[in-house]
Amino acid sequence: MKANHLDHAADENIVELLEKRLGRLHAKLRLGIEADHEAQVFGQGINYFHFENLRLSHLIIGACLRLSGLYGRGERNATQIEVRQNYVASTLIPEAFDGFTILQLSDLHVDMNQSAMDRLTSIMPRLDYDVCVLTGDYRGQTYGPHDATLAGMSRVCSSIERPMYGVLGNHDTVRMLPGLEAMGIRMLLNEAVIIEREGQRIHLAGVDDAHFYRADNFEKAATGIPANEFSILLSHTPEIYQQAAYADFDLLLSGHTHGGQICLPGGIPITLDSVLPRSMGSGRWQYKNMIGYTSVGAGSSIVPVRFNCPPEITLHHLRSGHQRTPRMADRAHAI
Repeated sequence: MKANHLDHAADENIVELLEKRLGRLHAKLRLGIEADHEAQVFGQGINYFHFENLRLSHLIIGACLRLSGLYGRGERNATQIEVRQNYVASTLIPEAFDGFTILQLSDLHVDMNQSAMDRLTSIMPRLDYDVCVLTGDYRGQTYGPHDATLAGMSRVCSSIERPMYGVLGNHDTVRMLPGLEAMGIRMLLNEAVIIEREGQRIHLAGVDDAHFYRADNFEKAATGIPANEFSILLSHTPEIYQQAAYADFDLLLSGHTHGGQICLPGGIPITLDSVLPRSMGSGRWQYKNMIGYTSVGAGSSIVPVRFNCPPEITLHHLRSGHQRTPRMADRAHAI
């Protein structure tokens, strides 16, 4: 009885913190949809179909890979994180930001594969960057406890240079927000910040998950960003590419697709779990005047394996003006 009372008090405290941080409406919206989602997982409430919640899917995929003798290879592949380079040139990028480097981490699913996270934290100290952005999906499951996720994220964050900015993904509960921000990650949930350098500035915005929770609000995120100043949008999913382009964002950084994770030879994805052109499923792409980049992620979902789709972290290098970008753009290198 006493434990239930403490749990209830802790829950009320989280709700109060979220309402202060996000506003009552946003907090109520996200928490309400999450409650319906958890009810559906356990056979109640609104029917939110999500392949990752089918418990048999994990067992069936794992069993098929083991029977074929491929599971071990897939596990090893999932730890071979590559560092990719992407160069972004624009006349809107101020001279003070020429050479400014953004490290992007996406789809960590930190509680799914400890070996992959160990590899990640060993790579981080050898990288040179100005800011780090995290584009969602920190948790392995899409429901349930998140203590292991926060513990795993704390270990990862200890290897990251500040500042850090992030958004939530469709695997993440908003209840993780206070814990993530306590680690030093400035979460951007339909919000924007100004990054200044030598008296010049760029804008970094983020939207809440648009794939599952549909809690994104572009009007709120873009408020106060002048059309003639360079702006970057963080979104867990690239599916909002049209809205982002018409909202005048210049660069969209996203993840979610895992690049397919289990792909045919040549990196051809079997599925991207997304509604978007396949050309936007991984790597660099462009829509209208907006440049996009979809990370295949550093972690794994459903089962901790990868085939023909190595995990990645990405360094985005900004270039002022229409400078020629190096031929190595969007290619991986080993560290």
